[in-house]
Amino acid sequence: MFHSPRRLCSALLQRDAPGLRRLPAPGLRRPLSPPAAVPRPASPRLLAAASGAARSCSRTGECTPVPGGERHGSQRAAVSQHCATVLQPGEQIETPSPKKNFFFSALGEGKDNFVQCPVEALKWEERKCLILEEILAYQPDILCLQEVDHYFDTFQPLLSRLGYQGTFFPKPWSPCLDVEHNNGPDGCALFFLQNRFKLVNSANIRLTAMTLKTNQVAIAQTLECKESGRQFCIAVTHLKARTGWERFRSAQGCDLLQNLQNITQGAKIPLIVCGDFNAEPTEEVYKRFASSSLNLNSAYKLLSADGQSEPPYTTWKIRTSGECRHTLDYIWYSKHALNVKSALDLLTEEQIGPNRLPSFNYPSDHLSLVCDFSFTEEPDGLS
Repeated sequence: MFHSPRRLCSALLQRDAPGLRRLPAPGLRRPLSPPAAVPRPASPRLLAAASGAARSCSRTGECTPVPGGERHGSQRAAVSQHCATVLQPGEQIETPSPKKNFFFSALGEGKDNFVQCPVEALKWEERKCLILEEILAYQPDILCLQEVDHYFDTFQPLLSRLGYQGTFFPKPWSPCLDVEHNNGPDGCALFFLQNRFKLVNSANIRLTAMTLKTNQVAIAQTLECKESGRQFCIAVTHLKARTGWERFRSAQGCDLLQNLQNITQGAKIPLIVCGDFNAEPTEEVYKRFASSSLNLNSAYKLLSADGQSEPPYTTWKIRTSGECRHTLDYIWYSKHALNVKSALDLLTEEQIGPNRLPSFNYPSDHLSLVCDFSFTEEPDGLS
């Protein structure tokens, strides 16, 4: 009935938000075969799903109020989209994991100091369409969302109509509640297609740091492929922001790793972790994941010339304190059980534009990460 994600998105929004203003359709964003980097059209909002393969996505967002100029902080409500599709043995687990932050309504009040971004582009009414269009275009089997404050009024009702089962875990002290006319607490959310997967178990994790309960959370779910009966674990998280909190993030990462160690039965169950770690590859939390006994690897290394380096940036913004770009977002996977088949190349500086992120084309200050995974021949054998 609907021949494009935009038409389907329009139909859904007309039923849930009549009269919602929408922008002209962008160009298409296509998955790439690694490690070649091919230039893409200017707008990454839509992904052509020409292959018809199932996908899983994860998005991350943060709405924590942070003074302008802090490296990690941003008052955004983003949805970090990681896509993972698991098929029968020998078939692909295609996991386009677009990791893109989409903003919470507080951005519209100008509290995140994106000085080059038009105020109109920060409004939820504008971002809502772009987010939904991208989700529909990627056709994820699994969708991981971080710092979402529009779960009950937007994502849950719309995605359930498309066959997704969702779980939401709010932050215990959500800073969104401090914003006037807020939409409730933000947190992490995870959706999966009910016709593809069966939920085996689900864990809502409140991360600790040095034995103290923190305000950051995670969701980890073990899913079983209905076609093959094979299981895997998908997790979504968003660690503490800001410069000066490196040890805190490292402690949170250790706690998450320990929880995942128990959930995956000591790495026996394949694992994918999607998240905004708010940490450069030089930070301790990154090194802990890279050296973990879970045998994890970072998927986006495959885009580098040597296959060992992270992208030069996953976020690029201009605030009152100046311009900054950093690599903070990652997709970790069990390298003994999963193979990365392809990844979506990042936008170039020219494609992002001189005003950087966010913008009318890109409703986030972080870029989408998209990967395709497949099971290895011997998923239980460590390499």
